[in-house]
Amino acid sequence: MRIKSIFTNSFGILFSRVTGLFRDVLMASALGASVWSDMFFVAFKLPNLFRRIFAEGAFTQAFMPSFIASRHKGVFAINVFMRFILFLIGFSIIITIFPEPITKLLAWGWDSNLIEQTSTLTAINFWYLDLIFVVTFLATLLQYKEHFATTALSTALLNISMISALWLYMHKNPQSVAYALSFAVVIGGLLQVIAHLVAIRKLNLHKILYGGVKYQKQKDITQEVDKFNKLFIPGIVGNSTPQISAFIDTILATFLISGSVSYLFYANRVFQLPLAVFAIATATALFPSISKALKNNQEQQAYQNLKKAFWFLLFLLTGAMLGGILLAEPIVWLLFERGKFTITQTHQTMQVLQMYMIGLIPFGLSKLFSMFLYASHKHKKAATFAIYSLIASVSSSLILMQFLGAMGLALAGSIGGWVLFYFTLKEVGFDKLKEFIKSKYTLYYIVCMSIFAFILYMLNISLVDMIR
Repeated sequence: MRIKSIFTNSFGILFSRVTGLFRDVLMASALGASVWSDMFFVAFKLPNLFRRIFAEGAFTQAFMPSFIASRHKGVFAINVFMRFILFLIGFSIIITIFPEPITKLLAWGWDSNLIEQTSTLTAINFWYLDLIFVVTFLATLLQYKEHFATTALSTALLNISMISALWLYMHKNPQSVAYALSFAVVIGGLLQVIAHLVAIRKLNLHKILYGGVKYQKQKDITQEVDKFNKLFIPGIVGNSTPQISAFIDTILATFLISGSVSYLFYANRVFQLPLAVFAIATATALFPSISKALKNNQEQQAYQNLKKAFWFLLFLLTGAMLGGILLAEPIVWLLFERGKFTITQTHQTMQVLQMYMIGLIPFGLSKLFSMFLYASHKHKKAATFAIYSLIASVSSSLILMQFLGAMGLALAGSIGGWVLFYFTLKEVGFDKLKEFIKSKYTLYYIVCMSIFAFILYMLNISLVDMIR
């Protein structure tokens, strides 16, 4: 198992997520869980949705196997890039001219005045989508060379840009803060593109791109592009379940009490930290090597890597889940309760976080097992399972939000995660799981996690007494 790549990727993602949490701490202090914070989160939701879909695997898992198999890699890469970027630029121009319909789509429960105020923010934030696609395309080429650090660290540039805006506009009125954050999102995207171009140059990958432009009309890659197209749509569906579920939750939250969108956002930010640092980092680091191993008929080696990654993730994810559930109040208090973020908002966010954390293990392990499906070109299977998960999540949301509010939306997302994990594991093979757990690590896992849970429980009692 590629430990060095995993830890390099994990460190980069951790640094990015820590800066992201610091950004959210400042945002909570400047805006609290208010109408203006809700407006910014809605405006940023769509480009952020696509960022997660693209950057966390959907494009890469369709592009990477096709790129590895391509005989004319540069021509294939440029062909795919140009089709995507031209479509996205055209789409962004339309959104800039007509931002209100897409804003209404994002916030069905809001009145026309709120929609009108938010639409300008939507138009500004949407251009981040074009930039993040460029970043994702370049990042996939870097992953082919098994270089992960630039991509893992580059998200911090977005966060640093937004932190700078918050630092400068912290004491301005909420409207000025929201606009400053929106422009900072675009600037952060530009910085990410620049960082990747520098890395591409250092690894001499620019020569592949130059060659792709030069020989674009001289090489026939029709079959390769057709194969990519067949993998891409299922890949998008397969990777987007958690993001689409969260996207729908944001829409549903606009029908709940004011601040509900913000409770979901802040709690999800904490939830995403261990998911990204552990699960996404591991899956991203292993994907190129497992794809190459399966292409070269080295299936046993691929399964050995999968087994090691399974235990590595299970220990880390379980520990993070227990910490997130048992220490929810101290975590939210420490990160967010200051300025305009009140004790009542801490309790609301804490409860939402606990519901999200129930789904950490299934979502994390699904990332791992889904990676194996994508490396095996089983994109349609993964997409089917994702649809099952999405149906379960949305159905549960519509029911649970009636009784639990924002907590119900978060719990529904976790239910969808367990559905996704069940079907993904079934396809990889329950026999593989049985083989994995017939190990001394099973006993270690039960004992260690039981002790850890008790320690966290006692620690929470002490911390809550101290902070209240």
